[in-house]
Amino acid sequence: MNIVVLVKQVPDTGAERTLSAGDHTLDREGADLVLDEINERAAEEALRLKESSDAEVTVVSMGPDSALDAIRKVLAMGADRAIHICDDRLHGADVVTTAKVLAAAVRTVEDVDLVLAGDATTDGQASAVPAIVADLLGLPQLTHARELDVDGGRVRAERETDSGWATLEASLPALASVTEKINEPRYPSFKGIMAAKKKSVETVDLDDLFPDADDAGVRVTRTRVMEAVPRPARAAGIRVTDDGSAGRQLIEHLIALKLL
Repeated sequence: MNIVVLVKQVPDTGAERTLSAGDHTLDREGADLVLDEINERAAEEALRLKESSDAEVTVVSMGPDSALDAIRKVLAMGADRAIHICDDRLHGADVVTTAKVLAAAVRTVEDVDLVLAGDATTDGQASAVPAIVADLLGLPQLTHARELDVDGGRVRAERETDSGWATLEASLPALASVTEKINEPRYPSFKGIMAAKKKSVETVDLDDLFPDADDAGVRVTRTRVMEAVPRPARAAGIRVTDDGSAGRQLIEHLIALKLL
């Protein structure tokens, strides 16, 4: 079985994140960059399937040169090979452009049985890329999965909903996106880290993936942030001293805010 896992390098959620002054995109230059934590769980799920079914796992990632660190981490965890999409023209790419490029990269992998991805990334949180990739590839999609099982040429997913559980099932090939609850990722071993240095990473750009496209096609990001302003500072709260009238003061305050 051939599995492709889509991963992304993102700013650490524990660090301060800012927007660049020029185009209001996320400033990655001054940020602490890490492998997205939900994508990391998708990689872990791919590796567990590899161990149970003798599969080959290919990592696909789109990003600048620094994204190679995230790719190498997944290779150190146990993935077999990688495709790194690196092109300055993709800076600030929107959801649709990102999905088109990722889908094109997946098409370069022969006989793909399963594509895995996180259901969102912690920087954009659009939760739309996996579904768009599946549509572009003509694959059934099993999204927001908390559990996955692959057997007999079919994939089965359990999705947690507000009212319980939903069971999704499809024939392979298919695409599945997973939530942060699906597993706990492994730590790369020293042996895995050393082995990752020798594994194949193919670097491609837009000209490789779309040799016949022009600037009016896939290369155009159709959305732009025109303006961004800092979040206003929180105003000081109101302290209520209970002198016997605290309840009335609280009610009057809520009425003034039109909450009652």
